[in-house]
Amino acid sequence: MSERDDVDEMLVQWREQRPDLDSSGMAVVLRVLMLAGVFGERLKTTLAPSGLAPWEYDVLSALRREGRAGGLTPGELCESAQLTSGAMTHRLDRLEERGLVRRRAGKTDRRSVTVILSARGCSLVDSIVGSRMSDAAESLAAVSKKDRLELARLLRLVNVGLKELEPE
Repeated sequence: MSERDDVDEMLVQWREQRPDLDSSGMAVVLRVLMLAGVFGERLKTTLAPSGLAPWEYDVLSALRREGRAGGLTPGELCESAQLTSGAMTHRLDRLEERGLVRRRAGKTDRRSVTVILSARGCSLVDSIVGSRMSDAAESLAAVSKKDRLELARLLRLVNVGLKELEPE
């Protein structure tokens, strides 16, 4: 392996200072953290022309991916975005103020609410999603399609494993 990154140097230093420790986990975790920062900045750049914050895009894209004319409940959106109900209420208030979503009272229980994308919200997501997909592909240009599939499989294992560790 001829390509080295900043993490390689950190790990060499740790091996010198603490050879008793297994740094193989940190080799992955540090790279994921660094990449998360880079991917987050790329997302902000992609979203800048739309005026959306990443959290706004997350909510709107969750609704768009669902594709149902019926929308999603705030609870379903919380689950999708891994947020508390209070945080989601605040986010939905802001998106509704901007005319990107609408809340619709339930037909049988007026206390229940469904969130639906407005035509403007749907159009906005559709104008961004192609750029998001292109940016994701460009971000992984150094990785072959086969290796991308393997990387996705391995990261899925980590994700599922971490969910199993969460307290209920």
